[in-house]
Amino acid sequence: MEWQDKIHSGDLYLPDGADIVVEQKKCMELLYDFNQTRPSEGEKRRQLLKQMFGEIGEGCYIEPPFHANWAGRHIHLGSHVYANFGLTCVDDTHIYVGDYTMFGPNVVLATANHPILPRLREQAYQYNLPIHIGRNCWLGAGVIVVPGVTIGDNAVIGAGSVVTRDIPAGTVAVGNPCRVLREISEHDEEYYYRDRRISLLND
Repeated sequence: MEWQDKIHSGDLYLPDGADIVVEQKKCMELLYDFNQTRPSEGEKRRQLLKQMFGEIGEGCYIEPPFHANWAGRHIHLGSHVYANFGLTCVDDTHIYVGDYTMFGPNVVLATANHPILPRLREQAYQYNLPIHIGRNCWLGAGVIVVPGVTIGDNAVIGAGSVVTRDIPAGTVAVGNPCRVLREISEHDEEYYYRDRRISLLND
């Protein structure tokens, strides 16, 4: 099996093969260029993201610094995705993100993992499992999503949560490990925060 297939198979492999390292360095050069852009260089940022990402829809915005093992090569963004400062994507395999999803500062999406068996870790073996994040999700500051997790459409993940299992669509989930707190309900149609009413919908 070629390394291009192996890294996406979920099987154990060694990530330091010569071919892998060469390809990864090419990606990292683009990532370096992106993170060195000035705030006024919006068009340059957009062009670099198109080169870096596996897929990226219209209206996406990623605030530097952005960190990714493959500079986004295995990341697939829908349209109008927003990422605040410090998004880190361990994109050794695929990460899928739906339209209108937002990431707070310092979110981590990690697809890579290592075996529990010590002698295998000493040899630097790893395996990768994809992450799927649905449409119109919101991941608060400092959220960590581990390999193999799926987050359903419209879900909200509270700041600082560690998402170790799948989260259903239309729910608010928080904690370490992250658990469903409640469903998004009619209350949320009327209030945006505690007792603060959504007046703009009536304007």
